[in-house]
Amino acid sequence: MKLASLSHELQEEMSMQVVTQITKQYLVASDFDQTLSFHDSGVVLSELVGVSSEEFERKTATLAAQNLVQQGGELAYLLLHDPQFKARVRKEHFTAAGKKIRLKKNIKRLHEMLAGAVDGYQFEFHVISAAPQEVVQSALEGIIAPDHIHGTLLDYDDAGGIAGLVRVHAGYGKVAVLDDLQAKLQIGADRTVYIGDGSSDVHVMLHLNQREGFTVAVSEARSITQIAKRTVLSDDALSVLVPILEDIVGWGRPQIRALFEAQGLVIQDWDRAQADWLTIRSTQPAQDAKLEEVAPSPLSL
Repeated sequence: MKLASLSHELQEEMSMQVVTQITKQYLVASDFDQTLSFHDSGVVLSELVGVSSEEFERKTATLAAQNLVQQGGELAYLLLHDPQFKARVRKEHFTAAGKKIRLKKNIKRLHEMLAGAVDGYQFEFHVISAAPQEVVQSALEGIIAPDHIHGTLLDYDDAGGIAGLVRVHAGYGKVAVLDDLQAKLQIGADRTVYIGDGSSDVHVMLHLNQREGFTVAVSEARSITQIAKRTVLSDDALSVLVPILEDIVGWGRPQIRALFEAQGLVIQDWDRAQADWLTIRSTQPAQDAKLEEVAPSPLSL
């Protein structure tokens, strides 16, 4: 009996080892503003402290045109250097702003399904954002664990005012965070997925594409769709599962629909289109000018 029991225990241990070996570990990192949310953190924070959204957008546009900071790092710069923001913003405003941000649907379910809904695959989900850490943590409270959120880190004085910057997770700063996570989790770039929406995600997507990673855009911004390997448009965070299941797991539409249905969900509309962005210019500008005088109506392609 003892030998039979020992043999049974060894079989179970070997079985567990085999399961561990065949489970493929992936890192999935996502931007926050306009990727998991509909609102820009900077706009919400500005309005909360009495700065209009128009004024905030004017200031950030000026910084972007000057190339003074990395794309996505404009808010961090304003918090530290702009008199309006530095005088008005306190640490507690970040928490309040986070509660006002409108999130996309099913972020928590996305996190849960990535963790174990697909046999043989486990996806570790993290959020990397240029928004202040406290804003993102407040917005995702009860949805994503704080240690899986990597926002811009700030120093504060005794009154809760902003005293300095520790680390800005914008532009190449996101690359640094992703590299740190890969080293910590011992996951290679070829098993890393990044999800983003705009120009602040360009650096990290290019970095990952060069290393055989997988990139997903969730907006129609040309700066990002030309770089990302897949683009998905939806108001539901679960939509990013589709390219992951298709391109990484290798599933077809019937399997993907079955998985969603097993979770009590139905994919109602699933359209796929490929768009070519064209700008056509003539090699004979003088001739074009004469044609415009005769026929000034625009030519549509």
